[in-house]
Amino acid sequence: MRRDVFQAIADPTRREIIQLVARQSLTQNAVADHFDISRPAVSKHIKILTECGLIIIKQQGRERYCEAKLAQLNEVSAWIEQYREFWTNKLDALGKFLEEDNKRKSIKKTKNT
Repeated sequence: MRRDVFQAIADPTRREIIQLVARQSLTQNAVADHFDISRPAVSKHIKILTECGLIIIKQQGRERYCEAKLAQLNEVSAWIEQYREFWTNKLDALGKFLEEDNKRKSIKKTKNT
């Protein structure tokens, strides 16, 4: 099953796993040592991360190493960027409106004095 990158990063444990393996390649057991949950639970999180392409597993001898492949996060970044642009434009428009409103109030005050 191919999973969605948004689903993968929705869980705080998976985000923490991504942070760990982004710094260095770790065995699945080394990843599990950082959590207070069972090894099978960590394995399930790692499986989800591999299914969405954020982590790859490399076999080295008898060990399986988790490596971060963060290119998929570009999809998240692009999605967020559209909302950043939207809100930046809205806040800029609000700022202009408030600035013009203050000018109008200042002119009105000056005329009334």
